[in-house]
Amino acid sequence: MTNIIPTTCEEWHHCITETGGIPLTKPYIEQRIKALDDFNDHMTKSFVRLYGEPQRKATLAWFERARQEING
Repeated sequence: MTNIIPTTCEEWHHCITETGGIPLTKPYIEQRIKALDDFNDHMTKSFVRLYGEPQRKATLAWFERARQEING
């Protein structure tokens, strides 16, 4: 992986699970989707300020994809 900021779902998955050591559990995924959908959430505001709205949308889509994969 050459990008610090993920640009693909595969890079994002690697950052979360391998680099960060965070398992993509259903509760974690649901928590992150809820937060990324909430523009009043402090961490979401920080995320958008640091990485931009397009990255928030992409990250949200990747979490939604992970939720679909878990749900079958």
